[in-house]
Amino acid sequence: MTPLVKFATKPLVDHKRWLRRGGLLGAICVIGLLVWSTLVHSTDTIDIVTIVRGDIESNVTALGTLQPRRYVDVGAQVSGQIRRIFVQPGDVVKEGQLLAEIDPSLPRAKVDADQAALIGLKFQLADQQAQLALARQQYARQQQLAQHRATRAEDMQIAQATLRSAAAKIGVLKAQIDQMRSTLKGDKAQLGYTRIYAPMAGIVVSLETHEGQTLNAVQQAPRLLRIADLSTMTVWTDVSEADVGHVKPGMPVYFTTLGVDNRRWTSKVRQILPAPTNTSGLCGNAPTIATTLATNKVLYTVLFDVANTNGELMPQMTAQVFFVTASVANVITAPLSILQAVTGQSGVYTARVLDADGQITTREVRTGVRNRLTVEVLSGLAVGDKLVPPRPDPWCSAAVAVGSCRGHQTRDRSGRG
Repeated sequence: MTPLVKFATKPLVDHKRWLRRGGLLGAICVIGLLVWSTLVHSTDTIDIVTIVRGDIESNVTALGTLQPRRYVDVGAQVSGQIRRIFVQPGDVVKEGQLLAEIDPSLPRAKVDADQAALIGLKFQLADQQAQLALARQQYARQQQLAQHRATRAEDMQIAQATLRSAAAKIGVLKAQIDQMRSTLKGDKAQLGYTRIYAPMAGIVVSLETHEGQTLNAVQQAPRLLRIADLSTMTVWTDVSEADVGHVKPGMPVYFTTLGVDNRRWTSKVRQILPAPTNTSGLCGNAPTIATTLATNKVLYTVLFDVANTNGELMPQMTAQVFFVTASVANVITAPLSILQAVTGQSGVYTARVLDADGQITTREVRTGVRNRLTVEVLSGLAVGDKLVPPRPDPWCSAAVAVGSCRGHQTRDRSGRG
């Protein structure tokens, strides 16, 4: 019996594979339609900047500390216990006013001893002067006897030596008296230092001692208090090494403080210290102007003064300082974000300008004074010109002017920084 021939049952076309491919293709088409629809009906906003006039200020910013222009640390020149303190912080004092008193017992005892010693030397001098007078008489008698050959030569020599010795002793005593007078004068000055007077008029801004405290003035002069004239304040400003080259003496500067709102104080730079230094600060804390190890940043000290007639400024206030390196008023301005720098040409940019026909053209723009946001336009743009961003939406490069940009809207904003 002839066997039956088995035919392949596999279909010639894989319908399931084609169905999967068709489904994938349909999904891609749907996604494409959704993206196209989204782009067509998008309501994204394109910013258009209108060039206007304005003011531009370029400055260097820094932090400073307010200190009195004139102040003095009042210290003690003698050791001892503080008996009385006659002032408190905040008191207004006049020059020569009594501030404190130290126990004068020891200095007064020294003065009394010096006076007694001086009196004793004066009595010794009187005694020696009597001895000198006697020596002169004896020497004169010996001379008379010698004329008559009634004395020995040895007696004559002894009388002469006694006279010279008496005169020399008087000279020594006079020198000792002068020395004791000088010592007495110094000890009287030390006694006077037990009463401490104000060396200048001003305000007591700090008091670092109290009654009953014992002072030791042997190793160093202890500071009792500080008097400051607050009518003129000095701002000690820390300027980084990257910015200090832009700061010059006489440059305009202004600052604000945290404690006073909407108030700006103006002045001019008085001095730039040539090297980072540590300067004595007010009330024990120094404004450290030195290398900051944590950031490897070197800060230099810039000083300027400001009048403080109303007393609003106080010592140790923090000031936000602005050194004005350049400023212009009522000039054509443009935001830096809308311009594109030209490589290798300082102060030269390109701008995309929207003309009246809705076409975008590129212009070369030369600039002047600038800050972080705005720049002065010297040439290339005029007031009223409309600029578009340097890299607009690729869908809108041709139609941004008409205000639709394939569904996109334009928004006009001023070029003022």
